[in-house]
Amino acid sequence: MTENHGHSTGADMGPEEIQAVIDRILASDEAAVAKAKNATPGPGETPAPTEKTWRSRAQALSQDEEPSDADGDQQDLAERRALRRVAGLSTELEDVTEVEYRQLRLERVVLAGLWSEGTAQDAENSLQELAALAETAGSEVLDGIVQRRLKPDPGTFLGSGKAQELKGIVQATGADTVIVDSELSPSQRRGLEDIVKVKVIDRTALILDIFAQHAKSREGKAQVELAQLEYLLPRLRGWGESMSRQAGGQVGSAGSGMGSRGPGETKIELDRRKIRTRMAKLRREIAGMKPARETKRSNRRRNQVPSVAIAGYTNAGKSSLLNRLTDAGVLVENALFATLDPTVRKAETPDGIGYTLADTVGFVRSLPTQLIEAFRSTLEEVADSDLILHVVDASHPDPEGQIAAVRAVLTEVDARRVPEIIVLNKADAADPFVIERLRQREPRSVVVSARTGAGLTELRQLISTNIPRPGVKLDLMVPYARGEILSRLHEEDVEILGLEHVGEGTRLEVMVREGLAAELEAYVRHE
Repeated sequence: MTENHGHSTGADMGPEEIQAVIDRILASDEAAVAKAKNATPGPGETPAPTEKTWRSRAQALSQDEEPSDADGDQQDLAERRALRRVAGLSTELEDVTEVEYRQLRLERVVLAGLWSEGTAQDAENSLQELAALAETAGSEVLDGIVQRRLKPDPGTFLGSGKAQELKGIVQATGADTVIVDSELSPSQRRGLEDIVKVKVIDRTALILDIFAQHAKSREGKAQVELAQLEYLLPRLRGWGESMSRQAGGQVGSAGSGMGSRGPGETKIELDRRKIRTRMAKLRREIAGMKPARETKRSNRRRNQVPSVAIAGYTNAGKSSLLNRLTDAGVLVENALFATLDPTVRKAETPDGIGYTLADTVGFVRSLPTQLIEAFRSTLEEVADSDLILHVVDASHPDPEGQIAAVRAVLTEVDARRVPEIIVLNKADAADPFVIERLRQREPRSVVVSARTGAGLTELRQLISTNIPRPGVKLDLMVPYARGEILSRLHEEDVEILGLEHVGEGTRLEVMVREGLAAELEAYVRHE
């Protein structure tokens, strides 16, 4: 019999010893995997983003924070959540009775971006924002890549090598869509689709899809449809005979007229004509809605009611701030472009001066020009206001980039001349050093938290100081028989400095606007 000298074979080992060896091997494998995940990349190396990483970079939008008590009942939010797409459900019906309960299958997407300028962190932040946009649109982000190039490839945007790498990622993850973090030309989109073999959309199409999901008012839906048609028109595609046209007559010396005529107006030409007709109709409808808004705005101007507009990057907390200041009950959701329709509410300063507070559509980096043109009538609320509350998400990785993107859009709509207050929101989640850095860069700023209510007192005082106030001081004596005059002087556009009841009537020292001062001339006291 041969001795094993300390080495035992599988036949000599009992069940407990075999299980111990298996456990030891599995433990070493798990340790190696954990070490590989936590390994720091060497110089010039970029760690491959995992599905979990990209989902965290999307700011965990799928984990909705519950609105605060200041946001009201939020019935619109419950309705939106009831229609949300969910993963793991097929659109195929096994039984006709399921038709009422069917939900859309969640798209599985891979992101692709180009790093042509700025730092690597800027490129990462841009792809994080694209991931957040994709999740807001109802997609599941699986992976993402960033290509370092000085300029996009004219054929495939990324270049043939990186496009092949993207194809491998798509096949490995089982994705059905690729989203590119830029606007693609029709040829670039077609060239990339030919390689990756799945649907390819760009950043503009993604934003337009989110707008189409969230628009609720008649005007908002018309504006979004107009922007979508403007984007679609140059991207219509046709194949084979659908691209043929009439040759007509004898063409050249070859005499290829007879027998070469096409079927007439082609399908793609018909589509283009229908789109142009629909766009013209939408422009007329939007123009027809403008007078109603102009009438409301002119009434405010005639009554000299100050107007304050809330502007800022999407998901910076504009609607939450409006709810805090006015109890408007506007929909609040931890998602990009959650609210599109402008909301105007009445508000008062701490000393009783009335003004209007308008919530506008959120902005984003590289906001599609089609949307700026379509929503220009809505953005006029910002340009015509007396004060802009520029809301900034202080907890964002790149708040300075948000400020620059918003100011670029404000410049396009001629709103940079309007006085601006930077409102650094989400102070409860922001880094104090980042807040201090922003306050050094922006002297006219205030730190608030719409969720907790911190800083709102200071914000209200800043609004009171910066809006146009009554500028004419009058010393009035109003007879007791003219109660309607006294009632008028207690409205929000009048500041009462002093009031005394005497034998002749009510003596008041007030600050009023010029238009009202002319009406009160008969009651002015002359010493």
